[in-house]
Amino acid sequence: MDFELTEEQRMIQETARDFADRELMPIAEQVDETREAPLEKVKQLAELGFLGMLVPEEYGGTGLDDVCYVLAMEEIARGCASTCVIMDVNNSLVCEPLRMFANEEQKQRILAPLARGERLGAYCLTEPDAGSDAGSIKTRAVLDGDDYVLNGTKIFVTNGGFANDFLVFANSDPEKGSRGISAFIVPEDSGVKRGTREKTLGIRGSTTYEIIFEDVRVPRENLIGEPGKGFKIAMEALDSGRIGIAAQAIGIARAAFLRAVEHAKTRQQFGRPIGSFQAIQWKLADMATKIEAAHMLTMRAAVLRQTGGDYVTASAMAKLYASRIAVEVADEAIQVHGGYGYTQEYHVERHFRDAKITELYEGTSEVQRLIIARRLMRD
Repeated sequence: MDFELTEEQRMIQETARDFADRELMPIAEQVDETREAPLEKVKQLAELGFLGMLVPEEYGGTGLDDVCYVLAMEEIARGCASTCVIMDVNNSLVCEPLRMFANEEQKQRILAPLARGERLGAYCLTEPDAGSDAGSIKTRAVLDGDDYVLNGTKIFVTNGGFANDFLVFANSDPEKGSRGISAFIVPEDSGVKRGTREKTLGIRGSTTYEIIFEDVRVPRENLIGEPGKGFKIAMEALDSGRIGIAAQAIGIARAAFLRAVEHAKTRQQFGRPIGSFQAIQWKLADMATKIEAAHMLTMRAAVLRQTGGDYVTASAMAKLYASRIAVEVADEAIQVHGGYGYTQEYHVERHFRDAKITELYEGTSEVQRLIIARRLMRD
């Protein structure tokens, strides 16, 4: 498959790279230490058009393709993983489902402000007893006149601390199981309550929260798609969103790798740079090869999606592999740094912590293997 970039794609990549170098790398350590969301940087991403990249211009987006999105995500993640995941959730898990399933009125009223970055979104699927088994969610949505009344609790909600709109999945017909799940856009001023904020290992600026719905009234016009189609909407959002997470993983891996290369060039031992030793050279060679392979897998998934191909298996493969190599590369970057790598001063320990989440959210690695295997058996 030919991955020669167009002029537009190169421009997006260069813009994202410059932004990451100039605006994100200098603040990434502070974001990690303070656990404060880098919302000023997110506003700048909105000005660049990076919060609604796949949304058509008539609905507030920039109308770019999936390859542009992957290239931008890689660079933003290289600069700051917390900023990247805020961008990813708004694009992949909120704007994309709305682009695909919302009606015209909803696209104008709800999608456009999100795509422009005037409002930020969050995705509410996981519950205390419904993680990988998303079809068993217990949050209820009961129709009462012209409103649905929502009751339930969602956990691990990325962007939960500052989101303005929540894409919430609730069961409106429990007797039908997963076929009774519906999707709703719930504004934060509808009575949404923020519960516990999780103390996470990495991506500490993403503000991961428990979100509580107690008799929250949602107008019928905020139902996305048809009643009972929520599970399909949720799964399609995850299928496409995995491409973004794969790109995030690659960006984190690149950040760790580049620090390892620089350290190998400058760190002197036994009278010469440690990069002159074969033990270090082989580590760097393996790291570079794995990153390139993950990038190619992810680009393949992006091209399949933007050309209307069957990208589901490809996106699962990309996320499975890219997330694993992100952890492996960050681990090896620590090893290249030796004892220095275990300290915060050299940053690679942060990359290691940030990398791990990519094996967990938007479907664990085990779930990715299930998806791949089931589709192989089906074929």
